[in-house]
Amino acid sequence: MLGKNIGFKLTLGVVLTVLVAIVIFAWFNIQSQSRSLLAEVERHASQLSEAVKADTESDMLRNDRERIHESIRRIGQQDSIDRIRVLNKSGEVIYSSEESEIGKMVDKDAEACYRCHSAGAPLEHLDSQDRTRVFQPQPDSTRLLGIINPIYNASSCWSAACHAHPEEQTVLGVLDVTIPLTDVDRNIRRSQLAAVILAVSVIAVLSLIIGLMVRGWIDRPVQELVTATRNVAGGNLAYRLDVKRDDELGALASSFNNMTDKLAQARMQLFQSDKLASLGRLAAGVAHEINNPLTAVLTYSSYLLKRSQGKPEMQKDLQVIVNETIRCREIVKNLLDFARQTVPKKRKADINEIIGRAAKVIENQLALGRVKLIMELDPAVPKVTVDANQIQQVFINLMVNASDAIGEGDGSIRVTSKAIRVSPAGVLQIKTAVCRKRHELVDRKFEVDGKPAVTMRFRRQDETGLIHLDPIYGSQEHHLDGMPPIDEGVELQCPECSTSLMAEGESCPQCGAPVYAFEVPLKGLVQGCLKPGCGWHRWEQVDSKWNDEFVEVRVEDDGCGIPKNQIPHLFEPFATTKGPKGTGLGLAVTWGIIDNHNGTITVESEVGVGTTFIVRIPVES
Repeated sequence: MLGKNIGFKLTLGVVLTVLVAIVIFAWFNIQSQSRSLLAEVERHASQLSEAVKADTESDMLRNDRERIHESIRRIGQQDSIDRIRVLNKSGEVIYSSEESEIGKMVDKDAEACYRCHSAGAPLEHLDSQDRTRVFQPQPDSTRLLGIINPIYNASSCWSAACHAHPEEQTVLGVLDVTIPLTDVDRNIRRSQLAAVILAVSVIAVLSLIIGLMVRGWIDRPVQELVTATRNVAGGNLAYRLDVKRDDELGALASSFNNMTDKLAQARMQLFQSDKLASLGRLAAGVAHEINNPLTAVLTYSSYLLKRSQGKPEMQKDLQVIVNETIRCREIVKNLLDFARQTVPKKRKADINEIIGRAAKVIENQLALGRVKLIMELDPAVPKVTVDANQIQQVFINLMVNASDAIGEGDGSIRVTSKAIRVSPAGVLQIKTAVCRKRHELVDRKFEVDGKPAVTMRFRRQDETGLIHLDPIYGSQEHHLDGMPPIDEGVELQCPECSTSLMAEGESCPQCGAPVYAFEVPLKGLVQGCLKPGCGWHRWEQVDSKWNDEFVEVRVEDDGCGIPKNQIPHLFEPFATTKGPKGTGLGLAVTWGIIDNHNGTITVESEVGVGTTFIVRIPVES
């Protein structure tokens, strides 16, 4: 089970890497200490050799063998010395602290002799490292360090009367001193043990720290993501991850939540489509069966109403029949409209002209209800590819609904149109935004129109404050926190790290003012003009192939408003806020038409204030 855990694999990999690094470091450290200890012993042995040579020099000049032997034996008895001996040039042991080997010949290929005699003729000079040897007489014995010191034929020696040597003989022999390495080996073993203990301790501590870090920073978020994925795979599209990080894993969690939102929307749309299709087939059958009887009832009741002049009681009853029959016929008409939704026949059309034709159809109805219609249509909106008749029906339904919401009192309906650019996949609300150092810019404590704002710090000379942007793309108005209006001398920064949020080298293509920029993770880069009132924005989306241009039409009324708990159900068939007067099919038909045009329809409402329906239709190239 552990072998399948990414946290365990990562921890194991890091620990093994650290282990190798510590082992290599310890090995080099022990080798360095060993060389240092041996160098110190070599220096001591060299000094001892020189001292022995100096102590016996006068005795050698006098050829006092007894004193020479006694001096070497006495010095060789020290605990720190294993053996001292003098060899002549032929390899014969002349003097030794071990009397048993005096007079014996040594093997020139062994011990200290091979250094000088390896070239065929004795060398006259040797480097320090060539005069030293480390050896072990027996496999289980203590290591020894030996150093040879050449005895040169000085003038005082070859001119002495007692034992003159030829002047051409440079080297008379060597002084060989051997020292045990017991203490050195003991220190090396202690160093090795200390290195092992240190390595084990460091590895244990690092393993614990790394394990905790990996578990907290990587393993737990990954396991949470795995759990979330399994929940979604099991059909729980309401499962959400708590986004607490601003790194890649945080972005992944945010993307996962966005994905589940899209899946939930897609499932709801599919369910809605299936439900609408079933209801459509049912509605078509019902409408067909009752349409003819209703026509007959309406015809004869209207005829009887005309013939009942002078009979007020009968006229009253007949009028009720006529009114209710007309209402039933309206229900049947909506049912037929609902059932006969067909694939739209799309052509290039001017959305303003379509709105104008819809207004002409209902202008008399609005006049009778004393409802004022205000048209604010942008003549620069691009043409859209739509079924003009279906879209006209959409705006008729929305304006009729707005008129019904106003009631019999005076009121107004405002219809506006404009071109907008939205984020990838039509996501308008910016729910997360970051600076270059990945600090979150969306401020949950400050809201614009009920939504968390995009917050930046601005500086201008000695002045500083906060600016809060509307998170709805295309509506990012400047909301200042107790500061004067922004001008071109201001610089925008991240509130947390003071990283500049200015788009370097960029200027507004409309007014030339400086431009700010921030990133929406995994979706794109948002840029906007600093100058109040300009309104220029640009979204550099991740997918450059996606068409982000829409025509937005808003239908606003100042009527009674819709309770918030009813808004999510407005576009469901037979859902109505009009009581017994409503059929609950008009908005369902409207939603189906907009959905067939790859557009969106949303609603904003407040009880006692009014309602706004927002229709967005993509501009296709």
